[in-house]
Amino acid sequence: MIDELAADAARFGDDDEIRRILEEVAALTRMGFVAVARVTEARWIACQVLDQIDFGMSPGDELRISTTICNDIRESGNAVVIDDVSADPRWNSHPAPALYGFKSYVSLPIILSDGTFFGTLCAIDPHPRKLRGRTWYRRSSNSRTASRA
Repeated sequence: MIDELAADAARFGDDDEIRRILEEVAALTRMGFVAVARVTEARWIACQVLDQIDFGMSPGDELRISTTICNDIRESGNAVVIDDVSADPRWNSHPAPALYGFKSYVSLPIILSDGTFFGTLCAIDPHPRKLRGRTWYRRSSNSRTASRA
């Protein structure tokens, strides 16, 4: 039996507008996995996924929240951008990169129109990527678009 939070997250699993946003983020960042995730204090649930690197996640799949950087974003409300985990002293000891096998990471908070934190628009890739200072980062309004869907 699916609980209410998982059912809410699953509603976003097949949305054309969100799919276009994921495709745009993947193209602009050259990252192979992009997702919208519902993130709470206790859970990380994939809502919609674009997986070009066989990461193996599908809408409705969950990660242990304590193993994610998205949890840090939920707590701070700030985006996280990592070009190369091994060269970033703030994140190179975080368990997520080793556990999930990524070298580059970006995640933007999704804030609903009422100011409530919904989750994240996140992307990972097994290769370092030049992300900071790129045009895509200034286009972060896409995460607000995803929150309206």
